[in-house]
Amino acid sequence: MAMRARHGRCGLIAIGFAVAVSATEATALLIVTEPWVRPSANARSAEAFMELTSTEGATLVEARCEAPASIEMRAPGTARAPVRTIELPAGKKVMLAPGASRLALAGLAPPLRLGDRVALVLIVQAADGSRREVPVNAEVRRNSPTWDHQHGHKH
Repeated sequence: MAMRARHGRCGLIAIGFAVAVSATEATALLIVTEPWVRPSANARSAEAFMELTSTEGATLVEARCEAPASIEMRAPGTARAPVRTIELPAGKKVMLAPGASRLALAGLAPPLRLGDRVALVLIVQAADGSRREVPVNAEVRRNSPTWDHQHGHKH
């Protein structure tokens, strides 16, 4: 038992060191929370939603989907107007949500089912022009995780 506790403490120290090293080398951080995908009625197209926060400001310039599908960024509202970029102001939460900016996926094969996972890659450009790829693993669901938590998940 004592051996396990000592080993656990060493593990925490090593993790803390790795985080400290990473933090000194990193210039900006993109925080992605609550990624989810809502399929259309035919499940061959969908919209992806999430919350994005950039610590130092950035721009979402592209998104890719690992599944065979096309993907585009869309403007807020019901129009299907594509946009070239989505601004991510420093320290502000940007919601990709129904009725807001969002990612539209089309031509999905096979069709999505609730509970499936969709691998996305966000390409984010920093103010200095450097680009970074951010992998996102989104669950296929009817509502956001927060909505389900607040209203009770029903099968």
